[in-house]
Amino acid sequence: MALLTLAEAKKQLNITSDTDDDELQTYVDAVTPVIEEYIGPVEPREVTERLDAESGRRALVLRTTPVLSLTSVEPLLTGGITYPVDGLVLDPDTGEVRRRDGGWFRGLLLFTLQAGRTEVTPTVNLAARMLVQHLWRTQHPSRSGGLPGGGEDYSVGQPIPGFGYAVPNRVLELLAPYRLPPGSA
Repeated sequence: MALLTLAEAKKQLNITSDTDDDELQTYVDAVTPVIEEYIGPVEPREVTERLDAESGRRALVLRTTPVLSLTSVEPLLTGGITYPVDGLVLDPDTGEVRRRDGGWFRGLLLFTLQAGRTEVTPTVNLAARMLVQHLWRTQHPSRSGGLPGGGEDYSVGQPIPGFGYAVPNRVLELLAPYRLPPGSA
């Protein structure tokens, strides 16, 4: 599953030739980390995280969300406790993990998980296409066509902290319903 394909980007830009395919593929590849910085992993992948429960904790919160599944929870220190994943309860959106029996986690733990989404929603795909279009226009203004009178319909306005001027407000507005909760990375 890809956030955006080359064919989708070409359709968004009304490009019918193969002349710029290599360059355009670079743009397609570049938008994934930008969008995932805002909404978390889109394309499924394995992630490992180290979490500290040395003093004991009833719940731990994974930093990478959304979570598709937990694969394993292993101790990092010899003699530590292994927690079978079928004995855990996971909130995939917040990344909160609890023991099903209500017990405490203890020790330094290595979580292995599958993060990402089961599908790319049309809204997220549209945001990716619009971001490619915006970035393409910065390098190819003569081919991108603008508004009559030279106006620009991809104005960024005031930058969102952490995103600067590379991501237009309209892209961020499309992604807003999927935004990571505060404190997620």
